[in-house]
Amino acid sequence: MRWGIRLGIVLMLSTVVGGGYLWYTFRSPYGYEPPASPPIVDTRLERHAVFVYGTLRYDLIRWLVTGDSDIASSPATLKGYTRNDLDISPRVGGTVEGELLKVSTPALQRLDRYERIGARYRRVNVRLEDGTSAWVYRRI
Repeated sequence: MRWGIRLGIVLMLSTVVGGGYLWYTFRSPYGYEPPASPPIVDTRLERHAVFVYGTLRYDLIRWLVTGDSDIASSPATLKGYTRNDLDISPRVGGTVEGELLKVSTPALQRLDRYERIGARYRRVNVRLEDGTSAWVYRRI
């Protein structure tokens, strides 16, 4: 009987700690100060094109970060760059495979928070292989 109580306590604490970590990392207003002059976002657009090449390719991560389970995504290629772990860098003849997301303005702002623009990444505009103009996150 005691092992059942202990197991219940461990499971409850794991849920609280895990949920707290996820909230703090993906949604909390704490632990991140946005840059004084973030990249300009055209709020007239209903959706913004964002090229992702890392963790944001996964539906679950995108949902945790943005709270939006209905983000359109399609395979995309960025030519003239190569992937270096968590970053991309210009390279003649290079290609980076990823996903093109179409996100709302609030979702784009949540992606900025997740990527910690101004602290870890900067958001820059690139042209994909098919000619689409899209935002991409690059390490500072």
